[in-house]
Amino acid sequence: MNTTTLEHAVPADLVLPADLPTGVLIHGEFVGTATTFAVHDPASTALIAEVADGGTGEAARAVDAAAAAFPAWSQTPPRGRSEVLRRAYELMIAEREELAALICLENGKSLDDARGEVTYAAEFFRWFSEEAVRIDGDYGVAPAGGTRTLVTQKPVGVAALATPWNFPAAMATRKIAPALAAGCTVVLKPAAETPLTALVIGDILTRAGAPAGVVNIVATTDPAGVVSTWLTDERVTKLSFTGSTAVGRTLLRQTADRVLNTTMELGGNAPFIVTGDADVAAAVRGAMLAKFRNGGQACTAANRLYIHDAVADEFTARFGAAVEALRVGPGYAPDTQVGPLVSERAVAGVGRLVDEAVADGATIAHRAHVPEHGWYYPPTVLTGVRPDAALVSEEIFGPVAPIITWRDRDELIEQANSTELGLASYVFSRDVRDALQIAERLDTGMVGINRGIVSDPAAPFGGTKQSGLGREGASEGIKAFQETQYYSVDWA
Repeated sequence: MNTTTLEHAVPADLVLPADLPTGVLIHGEFVGTATTFAVHDPASTALIAEVADGGTGEAARAVDAAAAAFPAWSQTPPRGRSEVLRRAYELMIAEREELAALICLENGKSLDDARGEVTYAAEFFRWFSEEAVRIDGDYGVAPAGGTRTLVTQKPVGVAALATPWNFPAAMATRKIAPALAAGCTVVLKPAAETPLTALVIGDILTRAGAPAGVVNIVATTDPAGVVSTWLTDERVTKLSFTGSTAVGRTLLRQTADRVLNTTMELGGNAPFIVTGDADVAAAVRGAMLAKFRNGGQACTAANRLYIHDAVADEFTARFGAAVEALRVGPGYAPDTQVGPLVSERAVAGVGRLVDEAVADGATIAHRAHVPEHGWYYPPTVLTGVRPDAALVSEEIFGPVAPIITWRDRDELIEQANSTELGLASYVFSRDVRDALQIAERLDTGMVGINRGIVSDPAAPFGGTKQSGLGREGASEGIKAFQETQYYSVDWA
């Protein structure tokens, strides 16, 4: 197996994988490639590892392996597929500390955040191990009589999966688990910023008993080439993508040529709404979670905070104090709450949005301290932000919270919905009925009511408008990897 040993200046008590795969995973083996690419620690910019750089050749061989494995895997009894996923869950939980440390190193998020992600990611294996044995069908009598209708579900085939860097474990398991539960085989392209976590998950699935070729992983610096190879291969019958709306549009144009079965989880621009009668302390706690989890690098992150005029001063003071007190540093430092951003480019992008807002009249009201070296952006609270500022209309993907005050309910709803994206939103109010009435008017796929997190493997994850197509998680997650077939049986 193509592996490496991590050598990195981290605390001695941090548990790291002794050896981890760095090759592409094809037909159950990690193999090297002609070239490699570097993976860096965002906190120090130091080199972590060199990873095999897969190309179109490796992409094609991955499909060969997945297509060859599909007939046997699709005919494996549901209980057999379930047990592989259950063992993968148990391995991930047993190795949580090693995986969390690895996520800290290549993604930058705090160790507590990383532990939470590993637990969340593993839950997809457990949830879909249970869903695998509950694939249902239907039986009916034709209204006109004379026939009986039998409905069944079949795996869609070889599924191409593409995942982002912000949740390198959870985004992989959220796609792999339902695909395998349904009886599909997969080819996965993880983000080049964070390939190591995905490769370890591939190793876990192999150790859990996934047959050779069922899971194939190609890390690459040529994502367009690899994914295009998959999308033009007639043996690939499904695409599941998580990433930006811009890339999603490009992929949809490509999938249109083959009318490919597609699931898209794209960008977000979540409004965080606090009403005049809200519990301000609870709203602040919710905002800290919704905004600063993973340093704001989440599609569900609170992107713009709409605070009722009656509580705006109190909320801003309390929230600002909490932001100033945030401990920012390397994710693997024991007291870190917010880590670095994933890259220097990400820091520049967030800085541009803040600079433009300030030039347009906004005020930096509160800010945390950050280390001098590394890809950090200080957690920041801005007031006096124009509702039409780029900071409000664009997805920030960083630890910046623009505050906008409101009084009129209808104007609030209009502003909250004035975006092409509709993934998540948040509402805080002591009156749950009032919060639900606001939620019903929000054009988003998910709404957190008096809580700052919406993700759950047992719930349908996805958005409206240009935030995507379809849902992941819950029972909808496995259906995304199935085709419905019915038999019309003569009963005369």
